[in-house]
Amino acid sequence: MALVFTDSNFEEYLNSDKPVMVDFWAEWCGPCRTVAPIVDELAAEYEGKINIGKINVDENDDVVSRFGIRNIPTILFFKGGELVDKQVGATTKPAIKAKLESLI
Repeated sequence: MALVFTDSNFEEYLNSDKPVMVDFWAEWCGPCRTVAPIVDELAAEYEGKINIGKINVDENDDVVSRFGIRNIPTILFFKGGELVDKQVGATTKPAIKAKLESLI
């Protein structure tokens, strides 16, 4: 199961020694519901290697504003606390997995 990122805990995960993948989503977003099970599967597969989580755009204005999220789903990939890649829009598990592999 994916981690739940919030405005209050995001920095803690971002500054960890592990790469981070963040799925920006909302309850009302159809494509987000398509990506959600993929994110959960990948969170289980990469547990202990990469912090994979979701952040609800309707409840976490600070992080959403900080990264200029305008469209969802948007997935951001961080390594060493720095943004290194992103995916905007619904995508496939192999596409996300390829980006995760580049973080390890």
